[in-house]
Amino acid sequence: MMPAARESLLDAAYTALARRPWSAVRMVDVAAAAGVSRQTLYNEFGSKDGLARALVRREADGYLAGVDRALAGYGDPRDRLTATAEWTTSAARDSLLVRAMLTGCWSERLPAPAPLSVPPTSAVPAQRRADGPLPSPGDFVALVRDRAVTVLAGHGTPTSDTAELARTCELAVRLALSCVAAPPGEGGVADLVRGALQRQPG
Repeated sequence: MMPAARESLLDAAYTALARRPWSAVRMVDVAAAAGVSRQTLYNEFGSKDGLARALVRREADGYLAGVDRALAGYGDPRDRLTATAEWTTSAARDSLLVRAMLTGCWSERLPAPAPLSVPPTSAVPAQRRADGPLPSPGDFVALVRDRAVTVLAGHGTPTSDTAELARTCELAVRLALSCVAAPPGEGGVADLVRGALQRQPG
């Protein structure tokens, strides 16, 4: 199947989820909205749970791609970490799935895809990856922290300061997640993160 058709199916599933709880989303409706047969949908994802895992995996990948864009921006390390924190809160605000992944709070209307009890065996490579383990909230903290350290350590940070840099990066990520759970008032996440990072060494 063409990747574009897979994306169309995932788009259709995401649109359906925005309108009704996942339990009420029907595979036949997702296939029709994407302009393919229901058999094609099952061939690609295997089951409704497989479709859910693929949908959640795509949201996870999109969130991490946004993290990479924020870290690659201009400015000093604090600016980049602030941009990463802002992206985290906006991504969680705009996508219920991203919010659920980052907080571990899956509401009843969302798909909470069960991990496979056997190794992924789909004939579709993209589905084999989607069927693999999804990062936990703690895993996301580590993923974002490590990405930040990798990018920012190349900007004149002495090797001896890497542990301190890792702590600073993790602080920014955890502050962003606290803002996802309890949105800040005036000034928003940027002021909160900049203020905290200002007090950090370096």
